[in-house]
Amino acid sequence: MTGEPEPPVQLLLEDFLPYRLNVAAARVSEGLARVYSARFGLDIPGWRVIATLGQFGRATAKAIGEHSQMHKTKVSRALMQLQARGLVERSPNPQDKREAFIALTPAGIAVYGEIVPLALAYQTDLLAALDEPQRRQLDMIIDRLTEEALKLRRI
Repeated sequence: MTGEPEPPVQLLLEDFLPYRLNVAAARVSEGLARVYSARFGLDIPGWRVIATLGQFGRATAKAIGEHSQMHKTKVSRALMQLQARGLVERSPNPQDKREAFIALTPAGIAVYGEIVPLALAYQTDLLAALDEPQRRQLDMIIDRLTEEALKLRRI
């Protein structure tokens, strides 16, 4: 016994699952961003807003943030940029004057229509690294980890 405290348990960040998932997600998102940023002048938040509106037709900023897992300030900035470019439009919510519905304009729909095939091709290229059983297993693992993370968040 030397009286010195034991060293703290060390965490190797490169082996830490939350970090590894974040790095993988960032690399995948950045790879896709290269596909649409140069051609369409969109950043990741802008693309997520367009993708969400392309999927649902119209939504509130809050619903866009919840669906795309983005903070309200990122959604707000993206919406301002997209509206300035004429890609989205706002219409008042008659039930709640504090919020608006957002939808793609015809120009936004055209951009969405051009990006979707590129995004799906990127996904196909990315998943080509896995065989079909591995793809199914990856889907299952992502679903299970997402569910577990939600459970742990509630504790």
